[in-house]
Amino acid sequence: MAVEYTDGDSWFRVYREAPEGVRLFCFPHAGGAASYFFPWSRSLPADIEVLAVQYPGRQDRRSEPCIRAVPELADRIHAAIRPRLAQPFAFFGHSMGAVLAFEVASRIARDEGVAPAHLFVSGRRAPSRVRHEELHRAGTAALVAEVRALGGTDPRVLADKDLLDLVLPTIRADYTAIETYRFDSAPPLSCDVTAMVGDSDPKASIDDTAAWSQHTLGRFDLRIFPGDHFYLDECRAGVLDVIASALSGARQEAGRGRPRGEARPRATSTGG
Repeated sequence: MAVEYTDGDSWFRVYREAPEGVRLFCFPHAGGAASYFFPWSRSLPADIEVLAVQYPGRQDRRSEPCIRAVPELADRIHAAIRPRLAQPFAFFGHSMGAVLAFEVASRIARDEGVAPAHLFVSGRRAPSRVRHEELHRAGTAALVAEVRALGGTDPRVLADKDLLDLVLPTIRADYTAIETYRFDSAPPLSCDVTAMVGDSDPKASIDDTAAWSQHTLGRFDLRIFPGDHFYLDECRAGVLDVIASALSGARQEAGRGRPRGEARPRATSTGG
């Protein structure tokens, strides 16, 4: 049976509900899909509601055209997410998803005047750190070699020509979006930020990841894990522990039923 969604619902997959908890919106990597975060819903505490963002052009949205620009994609997600901000919420984004999580949080701060309880960014240099990349213009062989080297995509998909023909346009569109992205000097966020990275990630150095500290007035925490770009596959338990611990205060507030419109205090110190 076909599943029908409203325009807003088509953007999110709710893998576990927690009406009196914290909503954790998860933003996938380039070429990724919402289903990547399904296992998280079984491992995080029950008072963290896991919602994964589903970008157009993949899985159940494969008939929709991909969006090839981060600003447009962030605008669309921002419009869809507004009705879901009534309870405390947090963002997690990996790689391209880290940039999208940041851009959507910036739009919410600008237009709604609220902030996530926490922003978790993973496997991505800070928006202010620019690197010239043009893999989105490369031939198929070079692009596939990059995706295979980074991991995160089932090797069987990359080895099957028919499956590869299905997913390659989506991967190229996402690479176009993230490689043409340029930070537009938005004000720092007021929320706390945790940046996570693998110690051998070829796409995000520890120094470039630490530069996320420049994008918040709240506390900043840098967590380094063993591994490469998809360190979070092998270190999932550690990553989820960091998220659950960082959200402990927001989870307590949600349990006490703090009104969502109540302003959160702004932290000004920086943690290690």
